[in-house]
Amino acid sequence: MASLEDLAPGLAKSRLNHLKRLMRTWAPLADISFADLLLYVPVYMPVGPAGGHPTGYAIAGQIRPTTARSVHYSDLVGSVYSPEQRPLVDVAFREGRMTDGGRIGRTDQSRIRTLAVPVNCHGEVVAVMAREFDPDTQRNPGELEMSYFKLFRRLAAMIAEGEYPFPVDDIETEESPRVGDGLMLLDASGRVQLISPNAASALHRIGLHGDAEGSRLVEIGLEQRAIRAAFASRLPQTEEIQHGDRGTVVLRCLPLLGRGEITGALVLMRDISELRRRDRLLMSKDATIAEIHHRVKNNLQTVSSLLRLQGRRAVAAEARDAIEESVRRIRAIAVVHEILSRDASGDVPFVEIVRSLVRMVEEGLTGPDRPVEFKVAGDAGELGADVATPLAVVLNECLQNVMDHAYPEPPGGRVQIELGNDGERVRVRVTDDGVGLPPGFDMDSADGLGIAIVRNLVSTDLGGSLTMSSGDVGLPRPGTVVEVAIPLLGSAPRQAAGPG
Repeated sequence: MASLEDLAPGLAKSRLNHLKRLMRTWAPLADISFADLLLYVPVYMPVGPAGGHPTGYAIAGQIRPTTARSVHYSDLVGSVYSPEQRPLVDVAFREGRMTDGGRIGRTDQSRIRTLAVPVNCHGEVVAVMAREFDPDTQRNPGELEMSYFKLFRRLAAMIAEGEYPFPVDDIETEESPRVGDGLMLLDASGRVQLISPNAASALHRIGLHGDAEGSRLVEIGLEQRAIRAAFASRLPQTEEIQHGDRGTVVLRCLPLLGRGEITGALVLMRDISELRRRDRLLMSKDATIAEIHHRVKNNLQTVSSLLRLQGRRAVAAEARDAIEESVRRIRAIAVVHEILSRDASGDVPFVEIVRSLVRMVEEGLTGPDRPVEFKVAGDAGELGADVATPLAVVLNECLQNVMDHAYPEPPGGRVQIELGNDGERVRVRVTDDGVGLPPGFDMDSADGLGIAIVRNLVSTDLGGSLTMSSGDVGLPRPGTVVEVAIPLLGSAPRQAAGPG
């Protein structure tokens, strides 16, 4: 799809920004006009001198109303029409005045009526906004619809005078109110001239039952800081108002201007009480989950402390070593729950787990008599707890194996841990510069407990692959390379660049 810059290549940046602000904020205009809105920009082929007449008009923007049926079922952005095909648009652009009443023929024999509004920016017409609808398919408008259309004409006059859109980025969000949520029209003194049924219902739901029409909002019990700010600044203002424990509404106030003077305001209102109740519920659930992880971590630490006490009473050295290894495995699992207790989203940055495991090994197994330097490179992204927990145990076993077998005598060495995530697989590679694997080593037939734990977790729990090999056999200390690859199994963690 062609961008605005592509369709209007000669337009200055300030004019482009003006049109972009219009398209970001014209949803209420489409709703109160009960019609499609199209933005036409002039086309010059070839580019002529300044002040030349356009040879055509390209559609640079299109929006459909939520309050009526659209007359354009296809996306027209990028379509170009000659001045003869869009005579009202041409008149509005060349003469700088709103034109109404023309009809455009269609192949299905229906007719589209057009109101062409010149878009004025700093005294220059830079585009035309057209309201297009089919009067043959619209029901006879009632009093409310006629009031809405009169309001649209006031906003259209602001566009033609260059007073709309406002010179600020008033960007709508998912929670921004639309016309269908509730609308109020205020006069220049801030009194309610018109209130839609949905707006009245929203006020009733939060406990305000007074007659709003003819009153100021503060007189019926609703704060109006946003309205006062909009009147004072002549800029749109949005405010979220919590009315005690009865509910929450969001107000969006658009000041209405005429020849530079405040003539009233359009207030859009939405009852977001249910949204805020759900937000509070989610926050409560997140806090509960975080507390559960915190308690699990504390319980695991208690278990590891009990095991340490038991290990001190063991007489046999083999029993003490076995208990100490179990303590380190439990602490590796506790690390995952500690990180989850800080963020209960369910995903954890695995590099934080790796750094915590490295600190545990440095504090417990290295020393002046066996200095081993650890380096972490790359990033595995964020992983779910169901992957991060067993993978943390696997990495802990790999580091334990390095400290037990790679450096049987001084001096120590260097160990590099490389992480990667390509969106399909997580890779963890541990490389040391120690003595390497013993001759004839076969990982499948190795019967050590650590190897058995790693093999079972990688292949059975994680469905991944595990390889162990010696490094450069030509060196006195060839080192060992352990590589683990884990498929993500359709999960969508945040990808991270792997090691170079």
